[in-house]
Amino acid sequence: MKVIIFSVLNYIVGSIPWALVIGKVFYNTDVREHGSGNLGATNAGRVLGKKVAYIVTVLDALKGFIMFMILSKFDYKIACFTIIFVTIGHCYPLFANFKGGKAVATSFGIILAISLSSFKSFLVVFLVPVLIWFLISNITEYISLASLVATFLSVILSTFVCRRYVTVSLLMIWLLIVYKHKENINRLLKGTENKKNY
Repeated sequence: MKVIIFSVLNYIVGSIPWALVIGKVFYNTDVREHGSGNLGATNAGRVLGKKVAYIVTVLDALKGFIMFMILSKFDYKIACFTIIFVTIGHCYPLFANFKGGKAVATSFGIILAISLSSFKSFLVVFLVPVLIWFLISNITEYISLASLVATFLSVILSTFVCRRYVTVSLLMIWLLIVYKHKENINRLLKGTENKKNY
């Protein structure tokens, strides 16, 4: 029963489309009609500017962070295995015709929450990958590449400081991110991927 309850709650919260809400409420703009059409921070930034990109990033990250922090108090292991439904909700939101973003910010929120179990895991599983994300995104200007590498690094590094089921959970999330970035990966291989322009 906990698995079902946790999964449903995670999916509902993950389905909150902050890029759509902010775009429509404050800019009278549906970001789905511009750029890549995704309901994520990257597309929101391209359409509405850097400030909106930062705001959406924080709000999307909070979805994963808050849900894990709350549910882990009830059952840590089940919270780990069901937290992926926050990212599924973000990618296929109930409140936006099941067309959402690519779950990178939401995943980093989850990674942050999981890493807070100790200072060592915070440094290794969260801080190092975030620094790598900034490094790659600023050097190459490919946000997709930075996101894929940084989140995979979290998975790898978690094997050294986290329980095995935590690593399995992060791996499941990373595989969803890879799936959602399949078009980006094809463009990266062809050298036609879009660079950040905000």
